[in-house]
Amino acid sequence: MQTLGAKLDHVSPGRVEISLIPRPEVSQQHGFVHAGAVSAIADTAAGYAALSMMPMDRGVLTTEFKINLLAPATGECIAARGRVVKAGRTLTLAQTEVFAQSGGKERLVALLTATLMAIEGRDGIAD
Repeated sequence: MQTLGAKLDHVSPGRVEISLIPRPEVSQQHGFVHAGAVSAIADTAAGYAALSMMPMDRGVLTTEFKINLLAPATGECIAARGRVVKAGRTLTLAQTEVFAQSGGKERLVALLTATLMAIEGRDGIAD
């Protein structure tokens, strides 16, 4: 997230918001924020939302995600809002809505659905 220039803006149980200020380093050839950067902040928001519902001794890994890119990600800020849909002991389902913010207005640009797995007792995996 540091490489992308993304910032953790909000954390509460089952909810996380991450923002990204568009810049050329994370943009594609038409000047829109690259789908890879949009996917990265969306997946991370879902992952940390899931982690926020897990016991302290667990880590989290994404097992799969699907993202719908609905509109070009362009504006003053791109905000990814992840939330837990259903938290389980091993698997958690989360969703992230990604919004482009410009001129005080928001536009939905992507929707991600992810399945995340709790990791316990594995060397080198701690969050």
